[in-house]
Amino acid sequence: METQLKKRYGLLTAIAMVVGIVIGSGVFFKAPKVLANTGGSMVKSLLTVGIVGLIMIICSYVFSILATRYEKVNGIVDYSEVALGKKYAYYVGWFLATLYYPALTACLAWVSAQYACILFGLPVAGSAHVAIGTFFLVGSYVLNALSPRLAGKFQVSATIIKLIPLVLMAVVGTIAGLINGLTIEALTTADAGLAQTGGGIMGAIVAFAFAYEGWIIATSINAELKDSKKNLPKALVIGAFIVVLVYLGYFLGLTGSLSVADIAAAGDDLPRQAFTSLFGNVAGTLVFVIIVISCLGTTNGLMLGCCRGLYCLSVRGMGPAPKIFSQVDPETNMPVNSSIFGLLMCGIHFLYWQVCFFETRVLGTVSLPPLLSWEPDELPIITLYAAYIPIFLMMIKKEKDLSPFKRYVMPLLGVVSCLFMVFCAFYAYKMDAVYYLIIFAIVMVIGTFFVKPKKAA
Repeated sequence: METQLKKRYGLLTAIAMVVGIVIGSGVFFKAPKVLANTGGSMVKSLLTVGIVGLIMIICSYVFSILATRYEKVNGIVDYSEVALGKKYAYYVGWFLATLYYPALTACLAWVSAQYACILFGLPVAGSAHVAIGTFFLVGSYVLNALSPRLAGKFQVSATIIKLIPLVLMAVVGTIAGLINGLTIEALTTADAGLAQTGGGIMGAIVAFAFAYEGWIIATSINAELKDSKKNLPKALVIGAFIVVLVYLGYFLGLTGSLSVADIAAAGDDLPRQAFTSLFGNVAGTLVFVIIVISCLGTTNGLMLGCCRGLYCLSVRGMGPAPKIFSQVDPETNMPVNSSIFGLLMCGIHFLYWQVCFFETRVLGTVSLPPLLSWEPDELPIITLYAAYIPIFLMMIKKEKDLSPFKRYVMPLLGVVSCLFMVFCAFYAYKMDAVYYLIIFAIVMVIGTFFVKPKKAA
């Protein structure tokens, strides 16, 4: 079998990857949580969206600089190796393959199934929900593992489709809000009369960070991207700006469809209620169909990272059984064994989300200790952003031929941004953050058994 991936993706696919992986369910189901954390203040909510968006732009810009200089098999792992050596790169890759990629992918499959159940009038959290979510996971794996070109085309199509309702809400909602006065009221009312829950604006930032997560996964296709050193940096920066503008527009547009109190109270049904208010019942239902497609597009992009998780370690001769997991199928040009491992990890995280978090924390039908029931879609950002910090610092030390702006200003802003995100996570989640780090440490200890380089196939 081969061990090299072919160049098959262009700039449009790369931009669609950034936008498509980031924009999914988060902007839809995290909006009420942001408002709950800010006490219903739309100004603070927009500030939250802007702050997290700025952090994404800063970090994506710094990585875009590295993308113009280094290319191997997986961007973030490559950059980690250049900055701090193979062992650090291995642990970053191990974290991505076992925790980050599968946790986000499982969450998106679960949420996709949730919206599908709402669409078809099925009970959320029932057996049908679990079955649909499992089907979405397996279907995304099949699409990526057996037909990567089709997966790329689906990513572009899903990205275009998911932008339609967001742009519509941003434009029509804002115009309607200026006419009916709801937007002005939302922006000028300091206290919406809602009780503040969670960790305030810090909690809102951590919650909405999920809506921005996943853009780094686009760097996992740099070995398959045509003219990667030129196209990947463009995709990271252009994609980041598109996402931030769309999110700000969507939040602003919501103020024209419903009052702030109604937005906060709508919960998972917020998209339907908001679009129904503006366009009628048919449009509300149609938007839910688009949201399901949107979530599936994000799940597809995240699964792309899962499929390549162990592969990027194995081609370095590291990780479990590198000879097996570095193999690339000559027919599909995909690391099939690595893809199967990725699907297995997604299944484990899907089960965790359903039983340990949802049934324990949300429904209360299962009793588990807090160590096993932290929120898996938000807390991994602690270690993700922490992992960026030494990369940025070593970039300052090593990349001596860069301009002062690229060598000092942006990496230092990146370090400050990452420290801020880690602080917000601890401030908002307190002991849950500690519980997550205990599990993270256990996973990393398991990884130590496979860190010694071995000869790959």
